[in-house]
Amino acid sequence: MLISFSTQAQNLFVSDVGNGDIYQFTPSGVPSTFASGLQPGGLAFNSVGNLFVGDYGGNIYEFTPGGVQGTFASGLSMPFALAFSSAGNLFEADYTSGKINEFTPGGVESTFASGLSTPYALAFNSSGDLFEADYSSGTIYEFTPGGAQSTFASGLEEPLGLAFNNAGNLFVSNLGNSTITEITPGGVKTTFASGLLSPIGLAFDSTGDLFVSVQGNGSIDEFTPSGVKSTFASGITSMTELAFQGETLPVPEPSALGLLAVGAIALLARRRNLDHVRAHSA
Repeated sequence: MLISFSTQAQNLFVSDVGNGDIYQFTPSGVPSTFASGLQPGGLAFNSVGNLFVGDYGGNIYEFTPGGVQGTFASGLSMPFALAFSSAGNLFEADYTSGKINEFTPGGVESTFASGLSTPYALAFNSSGDLFEADYSSGTIYEFTPGGAQSTFASGLEEPLGLAFNNAGNLFVSNLGNSTITEITPGGVKTTFASGLLSPIGLAFDSTGDLFVSVQGNGSIDEFTPSGVKSTFASGITSMTELAFQGETLPVPEPSALGLLAVGAIALLARRRNLDHVRAHSA
């Protein structure tokens, strides 16, 4: 299973719940304040580049790329995580109610799953299955598009962040033991990084580097695919979630006919030197 990533430079957005701000970092690490006066948690971009913010006060706000704010949904119970499906529907982890809510692009709300313990993080894989990190039970649940639930992994230590790399492996931040766990599609777990002080949000950039919000020391750490660590930013006191502008959604694996079509298009593109053409969705 593969996930497509945009090759363009991406700005990183960070929610700082303690200060009520959302920060924006350029690829070179230059910070600015994108929005303030919030209680921001989960972050996610839709296909047209609008930023959706789960606000701990019970709202989901929508921001245009220019920073114009609107209310997309209200009356929720601590929306800790947001994720878009490839169909463009927004999924929200409602922490204290134990539900996952689904919203159409027009804002129509329905309950996708209920009876969960403490849903904190969400991520889609390339097949369109939704993965949910249940904080208090230390479990990662997998949901098919139709809502069928199964246990993907257990025995984690207070999982707070989820992100898939371009090989389809799931990365999990564990608050309880200060690690990041990597899980293959078959469920094999290994430790990708350790010794982090309260790791929370996870996000991959277009080159495959993993970014981690490490709340305990106020830094954003960057890891290469091989695990080499560096500090991308520091001095952020109470950050939670991360999202890249222009980040792509998991794309379902193509059929055989689709692969032939993609191959033909790629051949034409090479002949015309259109090496910038790459299928992706935001």
